[in-house]
Formats: sequence, C-alpha cells, structure tokens
Amino acid sequence: MPELPEVEITKQGIEPFLVGQSIKKFIVRNRKLRWPIPEKLESTLAGLKVKSIDRRAKYIIIDCGAGWLLIHLGMSGSLRVLNSPNDSATKHDHYDILLANDTIIRYRDPRKFGALLWTRQNPTIHRLIKNLGPEPLDQDFDGNVLYQNLRTKSSSIKLQIMNNQVVTGVGNIYANESLFHAGIRPTRRANSISREKLHILVTAIKKTLTKAIQSGGSSLRDFYLTDGSTGYFQHEYKVYGRDGEKCHICDTPIKTVTLGQRSSFYCPTCQK
Repeated sequence: MPELPEVEITKQGIEPFLVGQSIKKFIVRNRKLRWPIPEKLESTLAGLKVKSIDRRAKYIIIDCGAGWLLIHLGMSGSLRVLNSPNDSATKHDHYDILLANDTIIRYRDPRKFGALLWTRQNPTIHRLIKNLGPEPLDQDFDGNVLYQNLRTKSSSIKLQIMNNQVVTGVGNIYANESLFHAGIRPTRRANSISREKLHILVTAIKKTLTKAIQSGGSSLRDFYLTDGSTGYFQHEYKVYGRDGEKCHICDTPIKTVTLGQRSSFYCPTCQK
C-alpha cells in the first residue's frame, strides 16, 4: 500500500504538470473504485483551472477553484503523467484528467481500492479528513505532542503510531523502520514510553519519512512513480521484510510478530 512518502512523491510528481492548467476533459473508464466516482464529474471538471495541490495524510487534494478533488491511492493505485492523448489505456487505467496542453494524468489501480471524490466544501472539514491527527513532518509535531496523544493508549506503540488520530500517514513499513531507529520494540505499551524516548521516536519518524521521500519511496508490488519508474527506499530497510536475516547493527536475527493483523519486524537486541 502506498504510504505517506509515496503519496507525497506522487503529489510532487503531478504538481508541476497540473497547477495553472485547465482541464480539457475528464475521462472515466470505471466508476467502481472504493466509492463510486461521482456522476456528472466529467461535465463538472471540464474547463476548470487547477489552482493548487496539497496533501493531507494519504489524500492528494487538488483545488480546482469551484471545488476540490480528493484522491486516495488505496492499496495499489498510482498516478502517471503522460505526454500524449494517444497513449493507450489498459484495463487497470480507470480515469484520465486530460489538460488543455494535452498532458494526461492517468490513474491506474489493479485492486480498485483507491478513491476519487469531489467536494465543494473546504476539504479540511471533509468527513474523511477533519478528524485526522497531526502531520508527522510538520514542525509542530514533536515528542510532547506524541506524549500527550499517547497518555491514555495502552496498546502497542506500533499500532498507535499507525493510528491516524495519533499521527497521520505512518504506515506499516515506516512504523517498523522508525521504531528500529529509535530502539523501541513494536510491542511496547504506548503509554509506558517516556517523553524523552518519544522525542527520539519522533526524530526517527521524521528522518525515516524524509529519507524515503528523497529515495523515491518504496516500490513494492504495484507502486510506481508518476513517470513509471520505481523508487528505491526498499533497499534501505533495516528490519521490514527481513525476518530471520541478521541485524545490520548487531548480527542478531530479525524477528517478526503480528500486531493488528500486520507483520511487525524488530531486532530483539537493538530494540527494547
């Protein structure tokens, strides 16, 4: 599943092609995504000019002046930038945003769990966004904020930093990697961790996500960049997906445990 770095990279990838451009045509091939693509969106979008693009958690928000498009990549979605309206679509290509200069922003999603929504209200108060927690890369997000958000949380720290009401966008891959860099076992009870240790964890989260963005994200299974290439952060993993392999720091075999139906990887020596 694309996580925050992959969504941020996608946002950055389409931004220079979209902002300031008018939408010539919106083409839908399959409305049946996680939620149906709104009826009449084709006529709604035609002629609108894209003003800006933002990201909130794993949502890409496109300001079209008369309203906003909310895009979620789901489990296998990606957006491609194509330079010719003659590029042939495949069965997994569900919609195109055709711009006035004939550039195409094409959405591909083999598993169809992504979403494209339209809203005329401020997206910050949209039902899918209004209750989200702080952005992990914002300057205001620090160990004190995380400490306050975890004071009543008795479940594992791994599950809590993946909880979008505690902090947004830290998915399974980057939660595993951040906890390794902070020296914290994923099974630790969240409200048992000291404020000082949480400062270290927040720093690890920020560094891990930033490095992943700089590396083009993690290209696992279906995720591709907007030009069709792949990221390479998967080559930087210290624990994720390395069950039984030696820790890069101490040579102890990496172990795995299931938390919240997701595999969690850790070094039993480096993480306490």
